[in-house]
Amino acid sequence: MHMTARTVRTAVAALAAGSLLALAACSTPSEGDNGDDGAPGGADSLVVGIANEPDTLSPLLGYGKDGNSKIFDGLLRRDAGMNLQPALAAALPEVSDDGLTYTYPLREDITFSDGEPFTAEDVVFTYETILDDTTLNPNKDELDAVESVEAPDEHTVVFTLGYPYAPFAERTVLPIAAAHAAAGQDINTGPYNTEPVGTGPYLLTGWTRGERLTFEANPDYWGGAPDVTRLTMAVIPDDDVRATRLRTGDLDAAVLPPNLAATFDGEPGLTTLQAESADFRAVTLPTGHPVTGDRDIRRALDLAANRELMVDSILTGAGHAAYGPVPTASDWFARGTERPYDPEAAVRLLEEGGWEAGGDGIRAKDGQRAAFTLWYPAGDRLRQEHALAYASDAREIGVDITVESGSWEVIEGRLATDAVLSGGGDPADPDFELYGLLASSLAGDGWNNMGHYDNPAVDAQLDLGRRSADPAERSAAYDAVQREFAADPGYTFLTHIDHMYVMRDAWENVTTQVEPHDHGLGHGPWWNVEEWTIRP
Repeated sequence: MHMTARTVRTAVAALAAGSLLALAACSTPSEGDNGDDGAPGGADSLVVGIANEPDTLSPLLGYGKDGNSKIFDGLLRRDAGMNLQPALAAALPEVSDDGLTYTYPLREDITFSDGEPFTAEDVVFTYETILDDTTLNPNKDELDAVESVEAPDEHTVVFTLGYPYAPFAERTVLPIAAAHAAAGQDINTGPYNTEPVGTGPYLLTGWTRGERLTFEANPDYWGGAPDVTRLTMAVIPDDDVRATRLRTGDLDAAVLPPNLAATFDGEPGLTTLQAESADFRAVTLPTGHPVTGDRDIRRALDLAANRELMVDSILTGAGHAAYGPVPTASDWFARGTERPYDPEAAVRLLEEGGWEAGGDGIRAKDGQRAAFTLWYPAGDRLRQEHALAYASDAREIGVDITVESGSWEVIEGRLATDAVLSGGGDPADPDFELYGLLASSLAGDGWNNMGHYDNPAVDAQLDLGRRSADPAERSAAYDAVQREFAADPGYTFLTHIDHMYVMRDAWENVTTQVEPHDHGLGHGPWWNVEEWTIRP
């Protein structure tokens, strides 16, 4: 798919209704997606349409690192208000005065799904394996502070940190793997990745890649057997197809973009839930590209982006303007770093920087045309609409952006040279998102720091914020990061998106949390599905 944006806002607005009607007419829901593992209609089963599936179901390789993994439990969990609560731990950790030692007492009544007892050795195995140099866990840096993890007895775990990493307890929502089931195999490619053994409320019963994951309730779950006994996650990357299959009754629930969710208003038997999130949409601006690597171009694009219009027209108000990964509603947000929509100032900045307009209105400098390619994943309507709106805004100041769509496999090979309509976000500590996005040490490390951002002042403050135990010092460090980034933007942040879900209204105790970018499998109204009760 190849598009060069000119004026797209009215086309985007018309796209929602038209494409949904077309799909309803020509798209037939896949037969057999759910089989005997959870056909829609029964209140003891739930069939959910999600956009993406995980690469692995092993926590050793990153699955479920933010909690709500269904197959596993962490030492701690978050409640509806995002407060930490004990899970496999019998209590919240005891922290030493110097912030370097965290001691967790463990529950003594827990077994894995295969009947083997859970002990402190499983915790030691999980963390030591993740930190092993040969383990290909893309989130290894999140445990950088851990110096050692030890089990003085079967029901006690002690973490020793190399520096007082203030948000460490929040990291221990990470799922615990079964040492007896995962050891003795290639951690990166072995069967534990697709045949997990955990302590969680559900057991994996099948995984057909690209189609569905099926689960059954764990009858021996330590928290009590769930009322929803069958859970199916249907993998449907295309937003319109998910909406169509929900409308035809092929799904019980689906995550949808706001404009598609709105088409279900008033539908009998269905309810819509809106979850606040830290989920952002942003454009990566690779430093190695002759155009996006130019600081004047980046600053001009930051001023040219009409964020409020994107919130109103693309998100139908279900979100907020974004100026960085930290949402403006967060206590960590640096007030005063909001960038105004000011295309006139953007034009002045470009002209002062030597970017002169040509006959076609597109600027050039030293023979280099102000043009680049922006990718988004095919089927993702929200990213498509953000990309087109951003390209339209850029055109107004003389920057020509060609919008392309493709698979993530295609996009991954172009991260260092082309822009990407990216997503991310974590509602917890600012280190959780800022470090991976901006630390120069992670440039080109998979999906971390995709644009190879390199700012020594930002690096210094990121390290200070990560290593300090002083709340005031940490606050000042992350304030400085955001202000430096505003002056030297390596991405154009556009919006923070409220997640929208439409689902059958058949259960009680259905709530939402403040959600991270990653949602669908573990995060969504079903974050606590094991606690749902069937409505009489």
